[in-house]
Amino acid sequence: MKVLISVDLEGISGIVHPAETNPDRYDYERGRALMTAEANAVIAGVLDAEPDAVVWVADAHGTFRNILPEDLDRRAYLVRGKPRPLGMLAGLDEHTDAVLLVGYHARAGAGPAVLAHTISDAILDVRVAGRSLGEIGLNVAMAGHLDAPVVLLSGDDTACTEFSELVPSAITVAVKQTLGQAAAVALHPQEARERLRHAAAEAIARRASVSPTKLAGPLDVEVDLYGPYMVDLATLVPGVTRVGGGRTVAFHAVDFAEAYRLVQLLVQLASIKPS
Repeated sequence: MKVLISVDLEGISGIVHPAETNPDRYDYERGRALMTAEANAVIAGVLDAEPDAVVWVADAHGTFRNILPEDLDRRAYLVRGKPRPLGMLAGLDEHTDAVLLVGYHARAGAGPAVLAHTISDAILDVRVAGRSLGEIGLNVAMAGHLDAPVVLLSGDDTACTEFSELVPSAITVAVKQTLGQAAAVALHPQEARERLRHAAAEAIARRASVSPTKLAGPLDVEVDLYGPYMVDLATLVPGVTRVGGGRTVAFHAVDFAEAYRLVQLLVQLASIKPS
């Protein structure tokens, strides 16, 4: 069987501040070490349950170059770097039997939630068929489009609740209880890793009880962008139109895969600054 583990950084135990997630800040090296260790715990849990599983790990934070390759469990394949197909779910395909989301955070506007946002600070909200989706929802639905169930999520308690509303039969591991955007009560990293290893093994063992989450197309998608100039750039993309004032664009997608790819493109366009 093939398993994909997508690992973000904001939802790792002990992480509460942007300085711990930004390569240009002083505390980043500690953050990436904690991220790598939690990835290893989940790899170990997957292989406890299925020793012959093929495990792929997608580095899914920021630059997609955070996990320390030399410290990652040698039994796993690491997908790193960008741009790349499927972004945070790079490595996902029709042969993937289960997906685990590790270190994830709540969507923009959720709160209290540690470091809540949706993909980047340029995105205020993404609505698919009228439903607001953050990174959790977008990735759950993208996995579902390829018939892969998402069987586990770890992060703060708000992220776990957001995930459970989408996939109630899956397992969650709350590694910290949120106090605000940059504050939480966190488990000791070793305790978090022990819980993650146990939960990952359980999630893989009972994966057949979790159904893929599907959003059938065609789909209407709206994206709220932070700056009006971002909307100006977005509307250069065929099929993307301005709606509802100065910060919202909309498009139609034939299926969720098309919606997912176009949202990724809009995020990249939004990073371009006016000359």
